[in-house]
Amino acid sequence: MKTDINRLMTERGFEALVVTGDAEHNHPRYYLTNGAHITGGLVIQKRGAAPVLFVNPMETEEAAKSGLQVYSYYDMGWADMLKETQGDRQLAEVMLWGRCLEKVGVEAGKIAIYGVGDLNVYIELVKLLTRTYPQYDFVGELGMSLFDTAYMTKGEDEIERIRSVAQRTSEVLAATWDYIASHHAQGNSVVKPDGSALTIGDVKRFVRRALLDRALEDTDMIFAQGRDGGFPHSRGEEDMALEMGQAIVFDLFPREPGGGYFHDCTRTWSIGYATPEVEQAFAEVQDAFDVAFDNFRVNMPAKAMQEAVQDYLESKGHPTSRSQPGTNVGYVHGLGHGVGLKIHERPSLSHLSADTLVAGNVISIEPGVYYPERGFGVRIEDLCYIAEDGQLMTLTDFHKELVLPLKG
Repeated sequence: MKTDINRLMTERGFEALVVTGDAEHNHPRYYLTNGAHITGGLVIQKRGAAPVLFVNPMETEEAAKSGLQVYSYYDMGWADMLKETQGDRQLAEVMLWGRCLEKVGVEAGKIAIYGVGDLNVYIELVKLLTRTYPQYDFVGELGMSLFDTAYMTKGEDEIERIRSVAQRTSEVLAATWDYIASHHAQGNSVVKPDGSALTIGDVKRFVRRALLDRALEDTDMIFAQGRDGGFPHSRGEEDMALEMGQAIVFDLFPREPGGGYFHDCTRTWSIGYATPEVEQAFAEVQDAFDVAFDNFRVNMPAKAMQEAVQDYLESKGHPTSRSQPGTNVGYVHGLGHGVGLKIHERPSLSHLSADTLVAGNVISIEPGVYYPERGFGVRIEDLCYIAEDGQLMTLTDFHKELVLPLKG
């Protein structure tokens, strides 16, 4: 949680954090600034203190919405820096970093850098900063970063944000089900009132509009039919017509606009009817989903839930990533992952995970089986959180029916 940041800084020996880059997709910036949308600038948090924002003067009003201390570049002497560097903005930016660190009271030590931007720029910028300020040790992190660790557990305010996104996402699932159901069949095809085919592109456009109506944005949903659904990350082909009796994997993972919190859920639908093979696979994936819930215990190793699901699906004859590493059929992925400001966070629910499931985790539970050459894939996914009382609670409030009947 955000309240852990100072402890995590102490453990890593960081005197300060600097988050740089733009607002869009800049998870550390969003996290530290309480979601303020700021273009450029620096966010600096000295160990033991609150973050401070240093921004372009045009950004000060938006930055103030963070509730944090804000300074404009000109408060820091930007005009004099440009004059001293004869208009060289890159050298002036190096000077700005030094003055901002001094302003928050960091005189020396290890400074951890985070954010987003062009790698070519920041590689050279760090070289200039290091030469200019030898009293500072500018560093990055490999593996589990400070922010990755903080994101793993959510506070109640974050849970409520995610709960709201989940509720709106479930509304979109229901609206999409009804939208498809309003059409009719012509032979083996699903058609619109004018007799033309209803396509995956038509459905995706409907979903995107429905999300926008609920203040959410699409982040490249999966709507994959038939053989395409047998590849877990196939997005589906926009011009493909919907057909009766074909399994459709619909994975929807929208977020709040501009880089906020995500929801993640998957349903498998078959329009009109399902083949016996898909019905059997769907029933086994439903059972695997229940196995995951039945085996959950707070403070358990995350891999134990995955191992229970692998045991079950292997008993039904499905290859898994444990029984056949590298398999591209059967149960080919982990049971789930953390979700928050990033769609994939820790903890990891793979059989190789070293993570522990604790109160405050928000995790996906998403067993699935995939057989592209047999023409189908099946996945069922809810987003869940671990409550303070240790209960695993679902956030996805939409039914798990397989067959989607047409009413048109």
